[in-house]
Amino acid sequence: MTDAEPRPAADLPATRHLAPDLFAGSTVAVTGGGTGLGLEISRALAALGATVCVASRSAEHHRALLDEAKERGWTVESATIDVRESSTIRAWADDLVERHGRVDALVNNAAGNFVWPAERMSDKAWRAVIGIALDGAFYCAREFGKRMIADGGGGQILNVLATYAWTGMPGVVHSAAAKAGMLAVTRTLAVEWAKHGVRVNAIAPGPFESDGAERNLWPDDAVREHIVKNIPLGRFASASEVAGQAAYLLSPACAYITGECLVMDGGAWLGKGFWPEGVRLERKR
Repeated sequence: MTDAEPRPAADLPATRHLAPDLFAGSTVAVTGGGTGLGLEISRALAALGATVCVASRSAEHHRALLDEAKERGWTVESATIDVRESSTIRAWADDLVERHGRVDALVNNAAGNFVWPAERMSDKAWRAVIGIALDGAFYCAREFGKRMIADGGGGQILNVLATYAWTGMPGVVHSAAAKAGMLAVTRTLAVEWAKHGVRVNAIAPGPFESDGAERNLWPDDAVREHIVKNIPLGRFASASEVAGQAAYLLSPACAYITGECLVMDGGAWLGKGFWPEGVRLERKR
């Protein structure tokens, strides 16, 4: 907590359409919450009144968010953990429950990705991504879900996926496999834990503005232009747009939704048709 006066949530693009105290009194854990999309989700939830607990492997990743929280009067804290180590997840979850009473929601955002041909991918490269995006996400879901069940008050888990979990995409077989696994985990846990009042959903963003993605996935203008041409809406999303939808899925407005994956990619994963736009087809007689 800080003595700063909280600034209106409406001054953040991700929160301007949501009630300013939407998550007041809630505690939310966000993995990978200090950079990229995780940072925007953390900012949105904090601005809407949640106590946000972020975690990642580097304390440096949390500095910007903690500084902003102090300035804005948000309640944000951080922990340095490796999601691939289940014992550290267990200790983190226990600590949060002990200090805050319960954790109302978990956002499984931590991930790793880079483009590499499957035939040249080493065991280490495969395990690096699978370990974070699948193993780590499941460890977090298991530990926080277990505590939500024991508490008896329900809770929510939101997993961050990618549309190539079901379409596939050359160069990211490790990430696609991990995200496909988490889609199965999302749907399985949604059914298994519904009786405990624990909702489990996912969001699958397409390309969005991000320094990390730009370095790893579209490192030059030609690649970026090619990707944009395949998005029917003709642009990348902003991270704040994606964060806004994540907050919406976690809100009471979605209390009857579980096992769902919200796709937010400007229509990129949909079929584009066989024929070039503007071509007139003449049927042979």
